[in-house]
Amino acid sequence: MELTLNNGVTMPALGLGVFQSPPEQTTAAVEAALAAGYRHIDTAAAYDNERDVGEGVRRSGLDRSDVFIETKVWVSDYGYEQTLHAWEKAAAKIGVDYLDMLILHQPAPDRFEKTLASYKALETLLGDGRVRAIGVSNFMPHHLEELLAKTDVVPAVNQIELHPFFTQPAVQAADAENGILTQAWSPIGGITFYPGFGENRTKNVMEDPAIVAIAQSHGKTPAQIMLRWHLQQGRSAIPKSTNPARIAENFYVFDFELSADELASIDALDQGVRHGPDPDVARLSSFARVIPEA
Repeated sequence: MELTLNNGVTMPALGLGVFQSPPEQTTAAVEAALAAGYRHIDTAAAYDNERDVGEGVRRSGLDRSDVFIETKVWVSDYGYEQTLHAWEKAAAKIGVDYLDMLILHQPAPDRFEKTLASYKALETLLGDGRVRAIGVSNFMPHHLEELLAKTDVVPAVNQIELHPFFTQPAVQAADAENGILTQAWSPIGGITFYPGFGENRTKNVMEDPAIVAIAQSHGKTPAQIMLRWHLQQGRSAIPKSTNPARIAENFYVFDFELSADELASIDALDQGVRHGPDPDVARLSSFARVIPEA
């Protein structure tokens, strides 16, 4: 299943995420995902595993053009020239001469002028053909409004925390209004139980009775139900796993459909509580992290 971005580029709706995947496990996870049928891999400079993603793609034996590679610029590389160099670092680590998608990892409102300069660098990279599409991550409606007022290219995607316990309807509406595809990170609610994350943790979304009941009725897993929910509502989703069996299982979501009532019952689980970092709060030590050279 593919989604058409606002610049006409097509992107596989379901991808493999590698957030928190140790470098030594990332190559095998990417190789397993591509063997299972995935054609979209999402990484980031801040994950420190871009090099391993590239190795996994090469080991797959697939042509470069068959794999949609998405990565992110970290805040310490914001600024026009710095972001042009960030592309060089990412491309060299992954081992490619173009990226399918390059996005800004955070709005960083405490230095938004640098964020805007970085986005203008993305526009240059897009114009030069060094990237096929550009976008943002963790941008709230007010961040998008300011970005759109001061730049020329509408982001193709906005990658945000989005799972049944936190659906961010206002962000989804702002994305849709501007022709931006909403892409879900933590699409199966991993952020609700990742060690060290989820300060507002309540319960594991995988164990929610409504989702478990829907899963049982379809003979599917709760993760498969949540991924199908994203896809049927027109979102991109990038579930993360390093377990080959689970990676393959997460891809088997194209042989069933959820009913309108089932979709509505999952929508109703929204608690309006963010589990990941607040995009409006500056994280100075984290933002200062230096991304190594290739």
